[in-house]
Amino acid sequence: MSLRLLTAFALLWPMVVQAEGLVPSVVTEWKSVYGRIEARDRVPARARLGGTLVDLSVSEGDTVSAGQVLGMIVDEKLALQLRAIEAQSASLAAQLENARTELARGEELLSRGVTTVQRMDALRTQVDVLEGQIAAIAAERQVVEQQVAEGAVLAPVAGRVLDVPVSMGAVVMPGEAVASIGGGGFFLRLAVPERHAMALEEGDEIRIITPEGEAKGSLVRLYPLIENGRVVADVEVPDLPDRFVDARVLVRLPVGERQALLVPEAALIARQGIDFVSTKAGLRSVVPGQRHEMDGAVMVEILSGLEAGDVLTGAAE
Repeated sequence: MSLRLLTAFALLWPMVVQAEGLVPSVVTEWKSVYGRIEARDRVPARARLGGTLVDLSVSEGDTVSAGQVLGMIVDEKLALQLRAIEAQSASLAAQLENARTELARGEELLSRGVTTVQRMDALRTQVDVLEGQIAAIAAERQVVEQQVAEGAVLAPVAGRVLDVPVSMGAVVMPGEAVASIGGGGFFLRLAVPERHAMALEEGDEIRIITPEGEAKGSLVRLYPLIENGRVVADVEVPDLPDRFVDARVLVRLPVGERQALLVPEAALIARQGIDFVSTKAGLRSVVPGQRHEMDGAVMVEILSGLEAGDVLTGAAE
């Protein structure tokens, strides 16, 4: 019982007496603005071949790797060209076989002295021409096969699919975007009023308000171009959520410093809706302001009621 009484007594009466008076402290002025979560690289996955999109394996929000097949485009004319090339190749192969047979027969007749050297040269030329035509047909076939292979739409970078503007069965043209990929990491992009731009420097600590709580980031770039009275800045934030790209996030920027009288939060005494602070001169009614965290302790700014030099006795409610 006596232990409980001692505990209550300690909570109701001053515990610590400051030997020195209050000294104004330097606090940081914060400006609240909205930033957008953006991808460092936003690259479209484009069609390399014109035709019909017969397969689409991704949708918005999917995570892809570099080189992954996102869809397949088919041009039916290429299949017809391949059939024509195969037929032409078969015809030339038959002609070449016949020309080689004629050449072998001519060499046998030449050894007997029945035919002429001029005739043999013509047969050899015919064989060489047919072999060249077959090689050209083979190269043409490789070109068409490469065009067919380019029907696969590949992811240019690893990241998240942001937009898929086409649907399966659509007719696409060469160079048309099939999907938009955001990769290279995510960061916050801010538009800061130009009157606060001079107070910002690269490396400044930035505070971000997220649904999970407050996080800290670092200002990594200030762009020199001012548009519509605003300066664009980039902020790196560890483990920045990338579920929603272009989502707006509340950000607090350090835009200046000022002096203020700070007291520990435990020094405030609330009585009948009025805040008091215990000093050597007695209780003072005060108007508290913003709360600041300094060295792990919560300090409260006093707007009025105290002056520099006042000595606190530090009381808790």
